[in-house]
Amino acid sequence: MKKILFTLIMAFSALCLQAQNIQLHTDFGRALYSKDDVGDRQLLTTTVEMFHPDSFGSTYFFVDMDYNNGVKCAYWEISRELCFWQESKWNWLSVHVEYNGGLSNAVGSFNNSWLLGGTYSGHSRDFSKTWSLSLLYKLIPHTKNINGGSENHNWQITGVWGINFGDGWYTFSGFVDLWREWRPWQNTKHIFLTEPQFWVNLNKLDGWDKINLSVGGEVEISNNFVAKGFFVIPTLAAKWTF
Repeated sequence: MKKILFTLIMAFSALCLQAQNIQLHTDFGRALYSKDDVGDRQLLTTTVEMFHPDSFGSTYFFVDMDYNNGVKCAYWEISRELCFWQESKWNWLSVHVEYNGGLSNAVGSFNNSWLLGGTYSGHSRDFSKTWSLSLLYKLIPHTKNINGGSENHNWQITGVWGINFGDGWYTFSGFVDLWREWRPWQNTKHIFLTEPQFWVNLNKLDGWDKINLSVGGEVEISNNFVAKGFFVIPTLAAKWTF
């Protein structure tokens, strides 16, 4: 019941915070890899995502919910870029504060993570291209190494990009993460994950200017994330932007 309640609270909170887009992904992991490799992987994933800049920086969050005969797990990240000096020549630099966490029917609560560091960000003159790079300290409480020793203190490097091109018809966006986290059950301590997305924006069709629907997908490329080893898992997806 707690798992169900937590999932509903996260979904409701995300919608109340004026989500910028909602995505529905069909995952092909189970078709490409055996159950021994990826386990009972989800069939569908919904993502609720929001980015909001303001005079002191920006707020970003997303909530992922995986479905496989009902909700399998829910995961969310929320981050804040703090930049009180936006009118100065140092406005490309901000302080990054972040929290990650979630729940799964299979393993219970995910490791909670708190991150703190700095972010370099930039954009083209017309904002059609944006990017950022964050160098972060990552606290993962109760993490143990293979010998049972404490490994709470870790690090993460995150890059994010967004490119609109073709007169607004197409969007190429995504992120790349590299971080340290001991996983004794895998005997691994470094994780790589990137999820580039490509979208065709249908509101560019004649008469569709108010229909903010995009179709496309993403490719999840990872090492030691799904399980030990390297995986490439594509999706087909639809996105509605508010």
